[in-house]
Amino acid sequence: MSTFQAPKGTYDLLPPDSAKYLAVREAIAAPLRNSGYGYIETPGFESVELFARGVGESTDIVTKEMYAFETKGGTRLALRPEGTASVLRAALEANLHKAGNLPVKLWYSGSYYRYERPQKGRYRHFSQVGAEAIGAEDPALDAELIILADQAYRSLGLQNFRILLNSLGDKECRPVYRAALQEFLSGLDLDEDTLRRAEINPLRVLDDKRESVQKQLGDAPLLRDYLCDGCKAYHEEVRELITAAGVSFEDDPKLVRGLDYYTRTTFEFVHDGLGSQSAVGGGGRYDGLSEMIGGPALPSVGWALGVDRTVLALEAEGVELELPASTSVFAVPLGEEARRVLFAKITELRKVGIAADFAYGGKGLKGAMKNANRSGARYAIVAGERDLAEGVVQLKDMESGEQVAIGVNEVVAELEARLG
Repeated sequence: MSTFQAPKGTYDLLPPDSAKYLAVREAIAAPLRNSGYGYIETPGFESVELFARGVGESTDIVTKEMYAFETKGGTRLALRPEGTASVLRAALEANLHKAGNLPVKLWYSGSYYRYERPQKGRYRHFSQVGAEAIGAEDPALDAELIILADQAYRSLGLQNFRILLNSLGDKECRPVYRAALQEFLSGLDLDEDTLRRAEINPLRVLDDKRESVQKQLGDAPLLRDYLCDGCKAYHEEVRELITAAGVSFEDDPKLVRGLDYYTRTTFEFVHDGLGSQSAVGGGGRYDGLSEMIGGPALPSVGWALGVDRTVLALEAEGVELELPASTSVFAVPLGEEARRVLFAKITELRKVGIAADFAYGGKGLKGAMKNANRSGARYAIVAGERDLAEGVVQLKDMESGEQVAIGVNEVVAELEARLG
């Protein structure tokens, strides 16, 4: 037993389970790469102020969950709790929006950190794949991102997820709703922290998960009743485009999401097989975020999908992913000359794209064949001094048990033909 263990609320990804996580990341990224999104990678930590401004001073993420620290030089930094603010900061810093081709379409994959009470589906270190389309205000862009996420989930074989959709209005109509909601909340029996939050951003209260709060929100005014004509028309077009693409969704007038920067379109992907942590991803439009962090007006939209929770959703549905074999061929040498010859053949196989491994450590035939079985390889190539003297190796089909002699110089071509 090691002296050290993974920190509370974190986990290690280990084979063979780690292959599922890689497959999920690839499935989410594939439709993005096919739709003009380029890959971006940002630092694991940023200025505390970037998240305070962008995510919101009143959010639980900033007030309770952010891992913040001071460097030796006195700079206040935070481990990134989400991806959008970092991606937008990087795009602005590199002036990608000035290249003349808007929207700037970016996708990313990485680890994020929040100090939360650990439970299944909620970790202090978690993985997401996200996408951002920066610099264009177009209902088709909102619809595109929702459709691409739906496509990614369908490609994995997920079926029992739902898409929740809402509009949070804009700077014209939201202030009117905000005032009406604050007036409503002032008449409820809420604790001091919640009342303070209602003063800063009353929409945050709608996202409160406590039953004692939710019971009192039944008659809360709904934002959809306060939308201006522009926001109504925008939202209706998003709904029409998604519907025309054959993507099902549910209107959820109380959907808020946990970040302050959302405007207009907001959406969430939920899976009912995950218990209380039902959200597997979500996103929306954030037209004012660029200005919040010191940039020009750049209307934008994006989402992030949780890799961890997507894996849990697949398990809840009993979906078994078709994963490529980590090893297709396993070489078992018997003697020093065979080690030299078979190691060269394994190297050749890898060069032509065949997953191959080798019996390291000078094990005998019995132990090496056990390793071959454990590797999951379809074929084993075995050779000893007598085989090499005859210019052959033994090719064994690990499924059928059939074994044939193949010329040393024919092994690679034979395996290429068999493995296709």
